[in-house]
Amino acid sequence: MGVPYKIVVEPLEYDNYANVIDENKIICLPSNFSEQKKGSIPVRNWVWRHSIENGDKWHWILDDNIESVERFNNNMKIKCKTGTPFYVIEDFVLRYENISQAGMNYALFCPANEARSPIKLNTRIYSCILIRNDTHYKWRGRYNEDTDLSLRMLKDGWCTVLFNAFLIGKRATMTQGGGNTNTIYNTGDNRKEFAESLQKQHPDIVYVTWKFNRWHHQVNYKPFMKNRLVRKKGLNIKEGINNYGMILKST
Repeated sequence: MGVPYKIVVEPLEYDNYANVIDENKIICLPSNFSEQKKGSIPVRNWVWRHSIENGDKWHWILDDNIESVERFNNNMKIKCKTGTPFYVIEDFVLRYENISQAGMNYALFCPANEARSPIKLNTRIYSCILIRNDTHYKWRGRYNEDTDLSLRMLKDGWCTVLFNAFLIGKRATMTQGGGNTNTIYNTGDNRKEFAESLQKQHPDIVYVTWKFNRWHHQVNYKPFMKNRLVRKKGLNIKEGINNYGMILKST
């Protein structure tokens, strides 16, 4: 898609990545964080600090098993060839005072034969996340850390924005090696443990349920419907539809 990026790797895996990725795009961690046995949490917090030290006000953090970014419009899912979706989301969040997180929904959760609003407010954001840097939060826990972060922000009155207008095509958990495959997910059937860990963190709104032949957590997001977007003063948005230069081409 031509989007500039950095991939963050551990020293023990640096050479493997450098064989296939330009070294200028690789950030090597100061140590092998996997030795802490806390999954991706220490690395995510390191990335957040690194972004702040760079003077950034926001940062994107993406899972490593995303295969595509798609525009969902008029019941069509079209793979995007440029980074415009990222720019659109950045432009949107900067219109408001109180957005702490935004991101793209999973293509799997937006079937082409079902209607979806372009955005959904005040819900979980995960896998493809734009995070505001000047909040006081840190990643924590071991499981469901993305949902936990969204819930803590929502409980403090922040707004989150999940985009259905732009989606990520993501491989299912455990279908790709690397990442947390061996340290978190490949330890037996621990789906119930995943769900219970989030319930312990948020017992007021999280429930453990059995569906689709496995354990899941279920979150009640209704209390956060009162979180309303606060538009920045003096904002001037032109009337009409802005497609940000995106055009549909058949190939």
